[in-house]
Amino acid sequence: MNNNLKKISDKIKRREIAFGTVVSLNDPEISDILCSCGFDFIWIDSEHGPLDKNMVNMHIMAVRGRGAASFVRVPWNDPVIVKPILDMGPSGIIFPYIRTADEVKLAVSSCRYPPEGIRGFGPRRANNYSNMDSELYLESSKKEPWVIIQIEHVDAVNNLDEILKVEGLDLIIIGPNDLAGSIGLTGQTGHPEVVRMLDEISFKCKEAGMDFFPATGYGNIEGLSEWINRGACALAMDWDIGHLVSGGKRAIESAKKAIESLEKK
Repeated sequence: MNNNLKKISDKIKRREIAFGTVVSLNDPEISDILCSCGFDFIWIDSEHGPLDKNMVNMHIMAVRGRGAASFVRVPWNDPVIVKPILDMGPSGIIFPYIRTADEVKLAVSSCRYPPEGIRGFGPRRANNYSNMDSELYLESSKKEPWVIIQIEHVDAVNNLDEILKVEGLDLIIIGPNDLAGSIGLTGQTGHPEVVRMLDEISFKCKEAGMDFFPATGYGNIEGLSEWINRGACALAMDWDIGHLVSGGKRAIESAKKAIESLEKK
């Protein structure tokens, strides 16, 4: 296992919460800066936003250089889309909108070479540009990168027992927003029925020994505590745009308070 992935894996095994954040903007220096803050993983998002393959590659390089784990969310569960990302050497691939066990099997197969899977051979950074011993690389490729799926549709909840039985699945991310939307409650992640499903997913994951964490970053103690109590192994804390917006607002509020204090004198 590569060192970056091993660090977060060991942390999760110790039952410590891993901290990450989401990157969606192009400049890879954003990943570099966020890694300097101490995040354990960076979620590089190519499902939403402007990131193309080249920018994903640059973000992976930045995260890898900082010693953090890079999890790339691909736009769809498609072997053709996944193949070039795998060769860039990410720590994990996040597959969105998974609904059935067969879809999980396709995701796993896409990330593994024959005979275990259907991945085409053409590694670049994944095998250190052919500087890694070939036998060692092929052995490590049976378990790396991690196969991570998102449970964010009511169909996935209904099929969760079978989904959790699929071999080769490493981690689950729970998506409250799309899950709520799948039952006609878009934006209502606190609705009792949505909360019930979130609790059900969390419970079944724990029963199956499958680690999980939410796809939602919370800026309040109550939200964080809710997921920690459910047994989440990690927290994705906000995203790059959120960090910029909250930082900008704090700067303006600080300036306003300084002006108000001067006016009172």
